[in-house]
Amino acid sequence: MPSSSGQPAHGKKIGHRGVDASGETTYKKTTSSALKGAIQLGIGYTVGNLSSKPERDVLMQDFYVVESIFFPSEGSNLTPAHHFPDFRFKTYAPVAFRYFRELFGIRPDDYLYSLCNEPLIELSNPGASGSVFYVTKDDEFIIKTVMHKEAEFLQKLLPGYYMNLNQNLRTLLPKFFGLYCIQSGGKNIRMVVMNNVLPRVVRMHLKYDLKGSTYKRRASKKEREKARPTFKDLDFMQDIPDGLMLDTDTYNALVKTLQRDCLVLESFKIMDYSLLLGVHNIDQAEKEQQMEGSQGNSDEKRPLAQKALYSTAMESIQGASACGEEIDTEDTMGGIPAVNGKGERLLLYIGIIDILQSYRLIKKLEHTWKALVHDGDTVSVHRPSFYADRFFRFMSTTVFRKTSCDEAAETFLEASSSSVPASPRIVVESDGGSQASGCTSRASVDEDDDVPITDIYFVSPPLL
Repeated sequence: MPSSSGQPAHGKKIGHRGVDASGETTYKKTTSSALKGAIQLGIGYTVGNLSSKPERDVLMQDFYVVESIFFPSEGSNLTPAHHFPDFRFKTYAPVAFRYFRELFGIRPDDYLYSLCNEPLIELSNPGASGSVFYVTKDDEFIIKTVMHKEAEFLQKLLPGYYMNLNQNLRTLLPKFFGLYCIQSGGKNIRMVVMNNVLPRVVRMHLKYDLKGSTYKRRASKKEREKARPTFKDLDFMQDIPDGLMLDTDTYNALVKTLQRDCLVLESFKIMDYSLLLGVHNIDQAEKEQQMEGSQGNSDEKRPLAQKALYSTAMESIQGASACGEEIDTEDTMGGIPAVNGKGERLLLYIGIIDILQSYRLIKKLEHTWKALVHDGDTVSVHRPSFYADRFFRFMSTTVFRKTSCDEAAETFLEASSSSVPASPRIVVESDGGSQASGCTSRASVDEDDDVPITDIYFVSPPLL
């Protein structure tokens, strides 16, 4: 298969992801088509079944509930017949995740329509983690396969996640809408439904995975050969040395959001996360349209309004005011207006990803070893407090900067950005007894040296 596809060749595996003889992606030897079919059948059943139950407050035990339903291929009195192998579908914390979806304004029928009404689209460049990614046709949701320990760690994080969302919906942290497991052929395939950070209908001229570290943080030669490569920290510093310039209000809102999110991640002893940054160059896109003679059809590629509240990059840092003030993102397509050092107009799409990483003994040993060979302050494996501080400083000084460009660029930023309401000051107090504090981790086997380590062991907190 061509290297630009991002998929391993037949017979070669990346983690649990592989390709069968017909060229179809497999995950734990289950074909992608069977996996997509099981996902849609399972979610269709569980969300429909949950809608018949009365709404109520979320209780502590709701975070640890697991519901299960068997789907035989011949069908049953509860499930339809299907042409996939028999499977069992598990839903984790259904009442809690229903509450999370409601917080973001996602109605059950919209959730079902997005995930189950149209075929899921497999992303062709899923990266080196070994996961399989699907996106819904309306660009609303991402479905990602996760490791066993990641799923368990997320479940243990839910009470703290619930607390954080109740304090602040304006966050760049992943927005989790569901956690599921498919059991088939003796294998467990776990997956999480999240918000989609990078809409497919908006051309991303540049894409970065940024950690604030410089040790081995450059895209590999193999990655650069891909049609849509993902660059890293050193690449950003080389490609955009002047940073991405925002108007003062937008910059302040973004920095406050990053500061809050880093404090939350540090309080849960989470680390090794990244900022996913997609850059749409408006000036370059206009030139491309003129060359292709498709300027008159540009409106056809505008993204549809997202169903979930606070889902676009601009809404994540601004939100809406308490009195229901809406943010007009029509002109910016949900992106954050910015300019580069050349004065080119940009739209930025951002989100913090890979947050299921705890810092315990194995990571401490890994950092100690790297620090003996390299400068300990440059490697990406660090204690959570140092990691959060370095991450925040890199984003707020190197990546994003207050505008100091010419008058034309300032006019674009002012015209594109809605007025930013003052962000409420929210203080998250760290508690030593947090649900994530008892976790250790181990490295998953992969050929890529800098793949995030996301296999996590933990000790369950006692239920009161």
